Amino acid sequence: MADTKERVGIIGVGRMGLAMAKHLVHHGYALTACDIDKDNVEKARALGATIAATPTELGRNATFVILGVGYDDEVNDVVLGADGVLTSLAPGSIIAVSSTVAPDTVQALDRTARQKGADVLDAPICRGRWFADAGKLLALFGGRADVVERGRPVYATFSSDIAHLGEVGHGQVGKAMNNLLLWVNSIGLIEAGRIAETTGIDLRKLRDALQMSSGKSQALEDWDQISFTWALKDMQIVSRMADKAGLSLPVTGAVKELVKEARRIKATNPPKWTG
Repeated sequence: MADTKERVGIIGVGRMGLAMAKHLVHHGYALTACDIDKDNVEKARALGATIAATPTELGRNATFVILGVGYDDEVNDVVLGADGVLTSLAPGSIIAVSSTVAPDTVQALDRTARQKGADVLDAPICRGRWFADAGKLLALFGGRADVVERGRPVYATFSSDIAHLGEVGHGQVGKAMNNLLLWVNSIGLIEAGRIAETTGIDLRKLRDALQMSSGKSQALEDWDQISFTWALKDMQIVSRMADKAGLSLPVTGAVKELVKEARRIKATNPPKWTG
């Protein structure tokens, strides 16, 4: 029944958030959206979302709030700030953090939210914008079992797969490790492509062969989608985790530096793995 559904709010309806909003509306959820970008707001309105001017206003209309903003400080601001959602959210509500942030950021948020009677669902998403359009994202959940179960039907509207990895923070650990492996692979594809190009081999034929061998990777499969836009931020999160744990990870450190130049290469003159 429609009246048993969560009243969902999304803060941050950019490229990914807007795709999520589309699926939520399609599945009959009452949706409120909030974004500082006027174009994003109008796109969400066109989908059928109610528009809130501030996170505080959104919190009055929602029982389940999804965060889709870009950075740790933005997550903290839209939840804990003077106009943050936690100022108005009713006890028993859930804040689902689908932003990619450091594990300790979402853990600190959970501690504060619980003091206000709300719960945090650690819920970063994987697979990218084309999968978001198709409703086939992967959601990595961290949180109590009862909070996770409330989140499943909401996230199932735009996720074909949901993995519960443990407590709050473990979703972000999973996303950080996924991203580390993605960027290691993507840097390797630039370097392998450069070497292969010097031999005159057809990279498209080589790609097809590699995808049948131990060189197979999702990064090679999705080469056209990879942009390195968020790569530095992702690697900064991984480096922060390594520093906190007191680990020396030289490959991780090198990849953190290499993704800076890789973004330019991919945008201007990448290896033509797909022709």
